Amino acid sequence: MAKIGVGIVGCGGMGAALAQGLAGLETARVVAAYDEAPERAAELAGKHGARACANYQELLADKAVEAVVVASPQFAHPANTVAAARAGKHVFCEKPMAVTLEGCDEMIAACRAAGVKLMIGQVCRYHAVHGKVRELVASGEFGRPVCMTVHRLGGTWGGAYAQSWRLSRETSGGNLLEIHSHEIDFMRWVCGDVAAVYATGGVYVDRRLDYPDLTLVVMHFASGAKGLLHTGQVSAIGGYGGRVDCERGSLVFPAIWGAEAGIHVAKTGEKATFLPASELRVEDPVRHELRDFIDSILNDTVPAVPGEEGRAAVEVGLAAYQSVECEETVPLPLPV
Repeated sequence: MAKIGVGIVGCGGMGAALAQGLAGLETARVVAAYDEAPERAAELAGKHGARACANYQELLADKAVEAVVVASPQFAHPANTVAAARAGKHVFCEKPMAVTLEGCDEMIAACRAAGVKLMIGQVCRYHAVHGKVRELVASGEFGRPVCMTVHRLGGTWGGAYAQSWRLSRETSGGNLLEIHSHEIDFMRWVCGDVAAVYATGGVYVDRRLDYPDLTLVVMHFASGAKGLLHTGQVSAIGGYGGRVDCERGSLVFPAIWGAEAGIHVAKTGEKATFLPASELRVEDPVRHELRDFIDSILNDTVPAVPGEEGRAAVEVGLAAYQSVECEETVPLPLPV
């Protein structure tokens, strides 16, 4: 079977994970790698039998490269994606899509003009609990969602995550984009488009940051449902869970990962049952999202998470920052 040749730009932790995901597919293979740190590109290329490139232009000029996985820091996503599209390569871009809406729009426009696919790596859609919550709500069995709350909390940046670019909102997008674009995307996936955002927060613990290390984000969905996202890097005891309350029942997920991961499910007036995450059989999430990307190329279909979906998550995050600053509800869409 012919395999789609893939080039990786950005060979750090996420680039390595994505390369490993591609290695598990029968329809794709890593053929080239580039990173500003040559030793990282050499290590990834050596592991996957690929070629380490001296620069990004060399990778894009390689005719064996049919698609590019963009796993560079998010401030570089627009430039990397636009260059790939202009070279005729399909693009899988790790989240967050970009740190500005202008960047998102440039990426979408370039890929559309070139006639290539653009998929954003919102991998939480492929995790067991996230996917089952979406499936249960979308079934209509519990009625329309009324309110969704999600919390994802942890400590301050440390170790490999304390690079200077991650401490600046201009380059990282801050934690609402770099990390919590996952949760924003999840909540939109379950409840639909967001019509307005109100947020409050600030810098309470990590004084190195120029963006909030604690944020409470209220989402007013176009459907009329409400959402609350509680995020932060101020917690000695972290956690990740939430709930969806619908017209005729509730879904409570105390943990996304670990021993307590799963979903308590109850229709109104009935006893709750528990679905352990360990019994929700799913493919490796990174491999699965890449399989969907490669399939969209082979079958000429719309990617599972197109650029417009990645942009929508960025827009909600940017609206939340704006709301923290102005202390008012911010309507969507944001002006560009």
